[in-house]
Amino acid sequence: MDRILKIVYCNPALHVSGGGERVLTVKANYFAEKLGYEIHIVTTDGGKYPPFFTLHPSVKVHQLNINYDDYFSPCRRVWEFFHKRYLHKKRLNRCLNKIKPDITVIMTRREVGFIASMTDGSVKIAENHVDKSRYMDSMNPHLSKFLPMWLKRRYRENIIASLSKLDKFILLTHEDEKAWTELHNLAVIPNPLTIIPDGVSRCENKRVIAVGRYEHQKGFDLLLKAWKEVANMHKDWTMHIYGEGILRENLQKQLISLGLEDSCFLEHHTLQIGECFKTSSLFVLSSRFEGWGLVIVEAMAYGLPVVSFACPCGPKEIIVDGVDGFLVEPQNIKELACKISYVIENEEIRKTMGYQASVNVHRYDIERIVPRWVQLFEELTI
Repeated sequence: MDRILKIVYCNPALHVSGGGERVLTVKANYFAEKLGYEIHIVTTDGGKYPPFFTLHPSVKVHQLNINYDDYFSPCRRVWEFFHKRYLHKKRLNRCLNKIKPDITVIMTRREVGFIASMTDGSVKIAENHVDKSRYMDSMNPHLSKFLPMWLKRRYRENIIASLSKLDKFILLTHEDEKAWTELHNLAVIPNPLTIIPDGVSRCENKRVIAVGRYEHQKGFDLLLKAWKEVANMHKDWTMHIYGEGILRENLQKQLISLGLEDSCFLEHHTLQIGECFKTSSLFVLSSRFEGWGLVIVEAMAYGLPVVSFACPCGPKEIIVDGVDGFLVEPQNIKELACKISYVIENEEIRKTMGYQASVNVHRYDIERIVPRWVQLFEELTI
C-alpha cells in the first residue's frame, strides 16, 4: 500500500542537542524527503529558539507554549504543573484536530496520560527511549517531592493503564521488551544511525574517547577510576571525554585527585564529534544505564571498537562481545580497566574489531530501519 501519510510527532522541544532530538530529526527528514510523508512536530517548550538540528523544509513545527521548565516557587509548583498539564491537553487536542493526522507519535512520557483521549481520530503510538525502570520512575521532580509512596505507586499503575490504551508502544531493545510483561501492544524498532561517516579511524592514535552528559547516569566517575589503572600502565595514551553537564566540576576535582591531569581531559561538547572519533582508537561507554546507546552506534560507524559496561538496556544488543568490542560486568571498574588495556596493547585485534564494528553497524542504517516503521504504519492504518 503506497499512501502519503500525515504524521504528527510530539516532543518536548527541538532546540536542544540530545540524542532523542537527533533521532527524531533524522526520521522526520527521511519520511518527508524520501517518502513524501506530511510530517508535523508539536513541541511544548523552547518556542523562542530555532531547532538545533536542521529540519527538511516541508516539516512543519507547532509550538504549544506550555513551558514546563519555567521556574516557580515551591508553593506554586504543584498547582502550576497541573495547570500546565490542563493547557497541554487542551492545546494539543485543538492542534491535532486542526492537522487531522493519520498517526500521532509521542516521543516521551509527557503526553502518555491523555494522548489516547484526543478526539482527532488518529492512530496513537508512544516511543520509549529509556529502559522500563527509568520510564516508570521519571516522575516530574517538582511534583514527586510532595507525593506519598502509595500515590506514586498508583501513578505507576496509571502509566500502565494509559500505555495499554495505545495502538502501539515502541521499544528500542528486546531486553526492555521482556520487562513490560503487563502490556500486549509492544513492538521493537531500534534507532537508526543518525550520522553518515566521511571516513573511519585507522585505530593507530594513542587516544581513547568517551561521549555523554556529565551526569550520574553516564558513569564517568567510574571511568576515571578505571582510567587511573590504565594510565599507570600506558602513560603515552590519553582519554578524552566530550560533554557538558552539572557534574563537570565534580569530575574535574576527581580527575585532579587521581593525578590524571596529563592523561585525561574533560572536553566540551562539539559539533565535530566525527573528527574526534576518527582521530581516536577506542570508544568506552561507562554508563550505569542507557535507553539504547546511540553514541555506541556512532562510534562503531567511524570504525572504533567499543568497550562498554553491559548495562541495561542496549549495549548487549549492539555490541557483539569479542567481535566488535567487549562487554564488561556493569560497574566493574577493574574489569573495565583490563579490557581497555587489552585493546590498547593489541593493535591488530584493535584494528580488526574496529573494522568489524564499521561493518556490523550497517544493520542500523536508516534504509534498513525505516521499512519497519512503514510496515507498522501501514498495518495500523488499514
